[in-house]
Amino acid sequence: MTETHAFTVKARDGAARIGELRFSRGTVRTPAFMPVGTAGTVKAMFPETVRSTGADIVLGNTYHLMLRPGAERVAELGGLHRFMNWPLPILTDSGGFQVMSLASLRKLTEDGVTFRSHLDGSEHHLTPERSIEIQRLLGADVTMQLDECVALPCPDEEAERAMRLSLRWAERSKAAFGTDPARALFGIVQGGTVPSLRLASAEGLTAIGFDGYAIGGLAVGEPQDVMLKTLEETVPALPEERPRYLMGVGTPEDILLSVLRGVDMFDCVMPTRAGRHGQAYTRFGRVNLRNARHAADPRPLDEESECPAARDYSRAYLHHLIKAGEILGAMLLTWINVHYYQTLTAGIREAIAAGRLADFAAQTRAAWAAGDLPARD
Repeated sequence: MTETHAFTVKARDGAARIGELRFSRGTVRTPAFMPVGTAGTVKAMFPETVRSTGADIVLGNTYHLMLRPGAERVAELGGLHRFMNWPLPILTDSGGFQVMSLASLRKLTEDGVTFRSHLDGSEHHLTPERSIEIQRLLGADVTMQLDECVALPCPDEEAERAMRLSLRWAERSKAAFGTDPARALFGIVQGGTVPSLRLASAEGLTAIGFDGYAIGGLAVGEPQDVMLKTLEETVPALPEERPRYLMGVGTPEDILLSVLRGVDMFDCVMPTRAGRHGQAYTRFGRVNLRNARHAADPRPLDEESECPAARDYSRAYLHHLIKAGEILGAMLLTWINVHYYQTLTAGIREAIAAGRLADFAAQTRAAWAAGDLPARD
């Protein structure tokens, strides 16, 4: 990396490390959780509220912004940062996940992928070069290569085919990106859960040379233990001096266990999606505010939380909002969840710096296992 977007490892505790990924718009403290702002918004949250949780970076999506409002329009309006009123770094997903999730609406070739829009049926052709162009128009600080993500489980032959295609697309993405001292380009390791394929992907990407390395194609159907084993086999093959980003992961426990295996960056829709469905993530684990046990409970969700939504509103009120379908319920629970994810990663960083991550992990998991506070009599 150049001086305008540099990654520095500050401390280590076993395989885990804390670091800083610096851009002109701000510094991303790692391990970092990136709230997902797929269509230019972290759902049910104001940008300033997202920032107040401690988030240093958010994620946008090439495919969705390509369809609506269009990358060229966003560029004309000053770029995605200005468009969504987020002055800090933004990472944009390349559209590779939609190659899997929208399989019924796309056609895949060596050249790229043709999508039929889920909005109006219009046809859009996304190549590695066009994906890079869209992300540049959006103004992303971290650009992702276009790749093919496959659902798991899948035959080894299918995993290898997609991995080899992703490597060829990685070369084209790097060529299209060129040299841009203000932005970073990440390659994406694929290969299913086959160790030899993951290693071949990591080696191929390292030979091409990227500013960071993402691990894609996990948390797409495989059990947690399989995901963790794949990380243990893949992470050591990635360059020490570059950030490692586990895409689309995941639960608080997934994040904690992945940090222990050397991962630096995460994103997931889970905290925002759960918030819209009445679920809260807390130091007690996940709490279902739809449950009738909360209907007459005057206590806050967590009186010790620094998040006003968790500290200043009663469980009874949160339960009422969710049951009544009020928008405020989704807003408050999403705020609680994103804040908890940021609190967790901040605690992880502090524990690594103190050399006590194993103790922190054990205590945190024990608290989750103990569960929510009992209902008041």
